[in-house]
Amino acid sequence: MQRSTDRILTTHVGSLGRPRDLLEMLREREHGRPYDAAALDARITGAVAEMVAAQVDCGIDVVTDGEMSKVSFLTYVKDRLAGFDTGRGEKLMPPSWQVEIDRFPEYYALYLGKYTEQVSPMTTMVCTGPVSYAGHEQLKTDIANLRAAIAAVPAAAVTEAFLPSTSPSGFGRNEYYATHAEYLSAVAEALREEYLGIVDAGFLLQVDDPWLIEYLSENPATTPDQRRRDAELHIEILNHALRGIPQERIRLHTCYGLNHGPRIHDIDFRDVAPLMLKINAGAYSFEVANPRHQHEWKIWRDIPLPDGKILIPGLLGHATNYVEHPELVADTIELYAGIVGRENVIAGADCGFSSRASFQPEVHPTVAWEKFRALSQGARLASERLFH
Repeated sequence: MQRSTDRILTTHVGSLGRPRDLLEMLREREHGRPYDAAALDARITGAVAEMVAAQVDCGIDVVTDGEMSKVSFLTYVKDRLAGFDTGRGEKLMPPSWQVEIDRFPEYYALYLGKYTEQVSPMTTMVCTGPVSYAGHEQLKTDIANLRAAIAAVPAAAVTEAFLPSTSPSGFGRNEYYATHAEYLSAVAEALREEYLGIVDAGFLLQVDDPWLIEYLSENPATTPDQRRRDAELHIEILNHALRGIPQERIRLHTCYGLNHGPRIHDIDFRDVAPLMLKINAGAYSFEVANPRHQHEWKIWRDIPLPDGKILIPGLLGHATNYVEHPELVADTIELYAGIVGRENVIAGADCGFSSRASFQPEVHPTVAWEKFRALSQGARLASERLFH
């Protein structure tokens, strides 16, 4: 993993708004209606090329495929893991999301009603048999598409590339294994094949792990001690899945579940960061631009960053169409660099800009590109102050 040795590098979390024609093709496939599989494959390949070229044009150094092939950052695994029943239609609603919705029902009735035009609903996968990885061909295609897209832009324009993959938690419910721990271990072992495939292909692996925070968040059905134990188990199992993979090839992304809302139930990041650092990754991506967490740069005065680790603070909000000013981006980079060292900071975003394939992502794609330009401009400003 490249470090910010002579300038502040830029990256983001992964998902980007899919082109409308691709969304329409994905929707037909997801609803079991006739579609042209070859045409869909070709459109995904083309969309990845477009997304990489656009990232480069905006000045993003560490790029990805925009998750063009996936219906969401999480439930894409329905097509890659065997042993699950995906047809029950059970709504996927984490407890912390429900706590917030119950506190502000009028607001969320309006909010959730606006964002209903999804390619595929977020539903819970139910484990009904032995879990195994069945996504080798899909992963192979993702890798080939990203390689081709990078080859089509100037070599010096891309510092590195990453591919996201989900953590073992969050998308499923167990009806097969004797214990929850046994179930999670089986899922983690299956996903390890995807993790290894990404790293063996020469890309950075980004593990998308909002469930670390979810385990720790307010939940009326559990106690704080139980939540802490659940989080520790999650970390242990994820680290086992990552065993043997060099930490410098792994980025971890964690974030809070709800997007544009009051967010008053968000757990303090001070209570998350020490556990996050236990996950065997080389870099950690987390929310900062979210106004509930902008003040939390101060926690790094008290929480030591282990040697060799990198922070990727989110400097772009993924739930607002305001474009951050480059001066604000630069100032925030300097805050983090002043505490953990300039070489240990890469400028990132709070979360993905279309974590679900949607016709109405919260941030319009044209605005997302402007945010990326602001990130790049801010990183240049910070670089001038920090390196020159």
